[in-house]
Amino acid sequence: MLNIRNAKDCKFDLVSLGESMIRLSPPGHGRIEFTPVLEVWVGGGEYNVAYALARLGLRTGFASRLVDNPVGRLVLNHARSVGMDISHVAMVKYDGVGRADRVGLNFTEVGTSVRGSVTMYDRGHSAAMNLKPGVIDFKKLFKEQGSRWLHTGGIFTSLSDGTAAVCKEGILAAKEAGTIVSYDLNFRSKLWTSQRAQQVTKEIAPYIDCIIGNEEDFQKVLGFEVEGVDENLSALDTSAYKKMVEKVVKTYPNVKVVGTTLREVKSGLINNWSAILYVDGKFYESRHFNNLEIEDRVGGGDGFSSGFAYGFLTGKTPQECVDLGACHGALLQTTRGDTSQIDLDELMHVFKGGSARIKR
Repeated sequence: MLNIRNAKDCKFDLVSLGESMIRLSPPGHGRIEFTPVLEVWVGGGEYNVAYALARLGLRTGFASRLVDNPVGRLVLNHARSVGMDISHVAMVKYDGVGRADRVGLNFTEVGTSVRGSVTMYDRGHSAAMNLKPGVIDFKKLFKEQGSRWLHTGGIFTSLSDGTAAVCKEGILAAKEAGTIVSYDLNFRSKLWTSQRAQQVTKEIAPYIDCIIGNEEDFQKVLGFEVEGVDENLSALDTSAYKKMVEKVVKTYPNVKVVGTTLREVKSGLINNWSAILYVDGKFYESRHFNNLEIEDRVGGGDGFSSGFAYGFLTGKTPQECVDLGACHGALLQTTRGDTSQIDLDELMHVFKGGSARIKR
């Protein structure tokens, strides 16, 4: 099991290192090209995990870099609303145009039927992308204040050579302080190539305790092929994933936990959803959510990551951890936006097998 620091010795249960962006989406299942209205959401692969855990009652923080303008403050206000600590977010002056630093945007269409969800990035030259080593005081964060867990991942690492270096800097500081490190592989082909992803990730993999990712992530980021999966990833065989995970932990013996989400896409709104967790040489398979009706699939993987991290941080068994992750990921996909709108009572209701009967 993971050797997690005592809560009494740490200010934070979990800190995320990454980028937060503004997501703009047409209402419902509308198209970007034709919409007269865009919904505004805050989110980011790493940010989402700290946000979700704050909603579940844990002490979380976010480390990043943002531009000091109304859009940057929108992100800060969103984090503050659930009690996230933002003292390790470096704020930089806005130049009035965004030539030097800005808040990244992504435009996301929520798919339906045979049309999948689509994300279009507008995130170049963002404040987080321009992070360099030495900006965030990791010694203060991990040694002086203390955090039981650091979560980061491949989206942040892919943004620039600077963020890759900062990610490694943060991970090494966390490990020196005895902090658990989880890393979501989160491959994004629009941000970097598989070759570059493998080059960067293999340098930090020896310091990671928990690796999270789906079938494509493991293939593209770490170079581990999953046998017996078709190119559309429509038919999933859990035995193939287990063989792959065994290869991962043999290559990186420092890895104690591997979390894998299994998604069978039946349509834009109907997926089969489950997860597998490898812990100390044994596999644990979650409850299966077959024909899961989805409102918005974006952030489901982050929901899984935060759910199982919640389990470990609160002393649950590995089986409970994977079930919490799968349940939280399923619940998160019932709401719009990237970040969690789920509270602890809702999570525990589904975790304990509760139904969707109306509550009056």
